[in-house]
Amino acid sequence: MSEPVEPTVSRPRHPAVIAFHQTRLDDAQLRIADAITAFAGSMPFVYIHAVVFAAWMVFAEGSPWPTLTLVVSLEAIFLSTFVMIGQNRQAAFQKAKAEHDFVEQELELKTNTEITRAIHTLTTELHRRIIIDDGTRPS
Repeated sequence: MSEPVEPTVSRPRHPAVIAFHQTRLDDAQLRIADAITAFAGSMPFVYIHAVVFAAWMVFAEGSPWPTLTLVVSLEAIFLSTFVMIGQNRQAAFQKAKAEHDFVEQELELKTNTEITRAIHTLTTELHRRIIIDDGTRPS
């Protein structure tokens, strides 16, 4: 018996998120960097390196340390670059989202201020009509 499949629910996405992902999809270099970063941050990456380095130390060379140190150092340089690319990407995303949110909040504040002023105007006019036009005072 197969398990029931839940319908996919489409959730609204933040406009900054949509724009960010579209930019990432449009740039081949960024897609490659994302793929490398995703793999480098996974356990298969760790397992592969443990096996390769162990094999290298045991079977490849009689004195593996100088070459192995060079290879590991170069790999660390490149991986740290990919980590920095990921951090820069995340910072750019947070900046775009914050700027979008600021604009939206300012618009909402302006709208709320206009609504509050309209309510005040209507309340004042209603009060004026009740007191002045009727010639009566509320008790």
